[in-house]
Amino acid sequence: MIIDQEIQRIIESPERSFFLFGPRGIGKSTWLKRQFPDATFINLLSEKTYLDFLQDVSHFTNTLNTVSPNGLVVIDEIQRIPGLLNEVHRFIEERRLRFALSGSSARKLKKQGVNLLAGRAVRRDMYPLLPEELKGRFDLETTLQIGSVPLVLASGNASETLEAYVQTYLKEEIQAEALVRNLQGFARFLPIAALFHGQVLSAAHLGRDAGVSRTTVLGYLEILEDTLLTFRLNPFEGKLRVKEKSHPKLYWIDPGVCRAARKSFGPVVEQERGALFEGWIASVLKAYQGYRKLFDDWNYWGPTASANIEVDFLLWRGTDCVAIEAKATKRVRSEAFKGLKIFKEEWNSGSLRRCIVVYLGHEYQVTDEGIEIMPLHRFLDEVQANSIFSQAY
Repeated sequence: MIIDQEIQRIIESPERSFFLFGPRGIGKSTWLKRQFPDATFINLLSEKTYLDFLQDVSHFTNTLNTVSPNGLVVIDEIQRIPGLLNEVHRFIEERRLRFALSGSSARKLKKQGVNLLAGRAVRRDMYPLLPEELKGRFDLETTLQIGSVPLVLASGNASETLEAYVQTYLKEEIQAEALVRNLQGFARFLPIAALFHGQVLSAAHLGRDAGVSRTTVLGYLEILEDTLLTFRLNPFEGKLRVKEKSHPKLYWIDPGVCRAARKSFGPVVEQERGALFEGWIASVLKAYQGYRKLFDDWNYWGPTASANIEVDFLLWRGTDCVAIEAKATKRVRSEAFKGLKIFKEEWNSGSLRRCIVVYLGHEYQVTDEGIEIMPLHRFLDEVQANSIFSQAY
């Protein structure tokens, strides 16, 4: 599927200076150019610009001096020269310039500059294309197979682009930025981490399979998160009557990138469908939390005594909770929401607003236990409308 450049992203730009983060190919530059056509653009992916500013920061200062007071400056890939943030800080204060600072990694900025702008620049994240943005071009099967990174969807060959995406990530994001000492070890780790998509993390297990230490695995996981390809979902620790899991779950931000990391490019097979669907729902929820504050916090829940009992997502808004289970099936049997039933029985607070099973069928129904069996299209409608806490069956 080839997309055009007219897709409207739902992210909104702040009125003040901001950082815009997102993985490579997500559409940050395209959005910034469309959003701010009259801004002064500085692209640090340009080797000439990069070397000029790296060797002599006065070149950067001279560029900023040409911008009118209260003007807007866009700096692409700011993480390549974190030291520029000192001048950004000064020009915000002295010239009241406004900055949009984009990047595909927050890692180098964590210790080298972001704090300098504390209170002067907010953070925004950009995510793969959502059904709301794709509109009639959204197709779940396509999304599960190749994902919805704009760079991939805009290409004529999704498989080749995804394969190149992973290689470019290793070469330009990991090797060029010297994020790891052992590139071969990280390359071995990457496909194994992709197999843990939607699973409870075991650093020791990951380390054994990748042939690296547990400490190294923990560092690699941080790199995946800092380069915005994965995120972790912490367990809910409600101290109910059952002993609960205490390790986070790992999710990749896009099913296509996840499959490419483990060199899977063909049609989705049944063994991977459940994890891919759950992971995609997780990325959709994360996107709407970032774009529209869908919830304040979230977790997953599961008792340690059983690997088969779990609630995929607990969304929190204040003390209110919505429990969600994702099932990539067209029919839902009672075993599919066993975790929801147990959690509902264990949770004796009135703040549990809804229990929802999202599935691929077409009929909406409510069980005798008050669990909503909800078609995907209705679930997406509620998420898009930011009404998942206000609606009730």
